[in-house]
Amino acid sequence: MKKIGLFYSFNTNKTAKNAEKIKKAFGTSAEVESVNVEEVDEEIFLAYDNLILGVPTWFDGELPNYWDEFMPAVEDLKLKGKTVALFGLGDQVGYPENFVDAIGLLAIALEERGAKVIGLTSPEGYKYEKSRALRDGKFLGLALDIENQAGLSNERIEAWVEQLKKEFK
Repeated sequence: MKKIGLFYSFNTNKTAKNAEKIKKAFGTSAEVESVNVEEVDEEIFLAYDNLILGVPTWFDGELPNYWDEFMPAVEDLKLKGKTVALFGLGDQVGYPENFVDAIGLLAIALEERGAKVIGLTSPEGYKYEKSRALRDGKFLGLALDIENQAGLSNERIEAWVEQLKKEFK
């Protein structure tokens, strides 16, 4: 398996903690390098063929500032040959109308530039009204709700990483 770039903000507590759990779950089966998305540029982003992106949903379905600021650069990239898995944090009780929307926002932007999105997961076990991260009955990545379902996060991460080990090439 090719080296994986794990992109997330090092300055977030919850996303960073879950990113480290994802990295640890890979064990020795893959080389996973953590990359601070707040310091990323196009060259660093393009240096990886396999990427995992961590993105919490802010407010009413928005990308966090650090991803939003990088999006103009993403819009100019050609991502054919890149394989991307997404994980995101959301609050299905407090924000049921846009649960983990940021996963969907990033997935769509990356697919439009040629990237292949993997790591789709079932929405079973979640209670929300709407999500831009949902397509054909699947989330476009791993949805984590540590506000309301923290006890399920480790199990979900372990299962997702096992799935990624098969889907990443």
